[in-house]
Amino acid sequence: MPELLRASWVIARRDFAAIIFSKAFFFFLLGPIFPLAIGIAAGSIGGQVARDIDRSSFALVMAGADSAAMLQARTALAEQLGEQRVPVLVAVETDDPESVIASGRDTRYLGVLTGNLANPRLIGTQAEIDRWQGPLELLIERARQGEGAAPVRIATRIVTESSGSVEQGRLMTAQVGQALLVLLTMLLAGMVLSNLVEEKTNKIIEILAAAVPIDAIFLGKLFAMLGMAMIGITCWAALAVSAILLAASGLPALPTPAIGWPAFLALGIAYFAMAYLLLGSLFLGIGAMATTVREVQTLSMPVTMGQLIFFFLASFSVTRLGEPIELFAAIFPFSSPFAMLARAAQQDVLWQHLVALGWQAFWVLVLIRFGARLFRRNVLKSGGGKRGLIASMFTRG
Repeated sequence: MPELLRASWVIARRDFAAIIFSKAFFFFLLGPIFPLAIGIAAGSIGGQVARDIDRSSFALVMAGADSAAMLQARTALAEQLGEQRVPVLVAVETDDPESVIASGRDTRYLGVLTGNLANPRLIGTQAEIDRWQGPLELLIERARQGEGAAPVRIATRIVTESSGSVEQGRLMTAQVGQALLVLLTMLLAGMVLSNLVEEKTNKIIEILAAAVPIDAIFLGKLFAMLGMAMIGITCWAALAVSAILLAASGLPALPTPAIGWPAFLALGIAYFAMAYLLLGSLFLGIGAMATTVREVQTLSMPVTMGQLIFFFLASFSVTRLGEPIELFAAIFPFSSPFAMLARAAQQDVLWQHLVALGWQAFWVLVLIRFGARLFRRNVLKSGGGKRGLIASMFTRG
């Protein structure tokens, strides 16, 4: 193992210096300008998630008859006006209406509608009361039809924040984090493949393979490209922050993630590294099988599309925390970085991220070893067929 690490360091240092000090690196730093429009357009894919986030629910704490009348009125108005224009009411049995929206109690509700049809009362934040007081008064008017009562006016009680508004803010942070993660990963991971194919064409890779283990070559190349990607991201982030500060009074405010900004940013860097290494190790395996640029394009397209599908899976499950589809996205290696970053925005549990990073690192090593075996078989012409390939995946050659 120490010999493998030393050899990997030599390869990583060689590739890193060759890339950073090349003339093409400057043009690489200009790369995000072109896919920026694509990234913005791709935001429309989260439309369903945005609708889920914006689906406003209020706890209904009233007597049985009043509660039933309100729910019937809500159903009738939703059929006439549309689901998105009428707040969702969920009947809740409790003796303390204000505790329903207390932070940490329940993250579904933006406020509480309590009292009775004659004297209703709305508890919530100022923003939610301003937005939904009118529609809720319309609901109460519908529920009171036939009583001949005067127009209703809801009494209000303002709280600093509701757990529902906190959840919506954290979901927004989760979505932004996922979008940045997939954009950077897709933009940068393909360079691993082009570098390997170029050295295969020039026969350089075979010279290196005669001196150091193939596993060390693949590992070194991956981390050299990861270092180059980190430098690029640092430059882009500095330019973006400078442009925002020059154009406005400050950075746009995102709601604070559950785990806190320092830990969230650290986990964002870690999950980017894992997403990059996972996709890069797959591309190295493709490079081991491909001999021409056309073969590279043919073989890499399914991997790229598959990674987008896994991102969509993680993005779709962001509003379904703890459900089977979200658990699958968090466990499956290629969607795990995106799903776990969303969890960091919504939950303040640190140990699950340590487990996830270890799980993802394990799969990086498995894919590197598999790619090295493919390279030996297809380029160096060593190995014993399919059975020998599978049997030797976890043995050092």
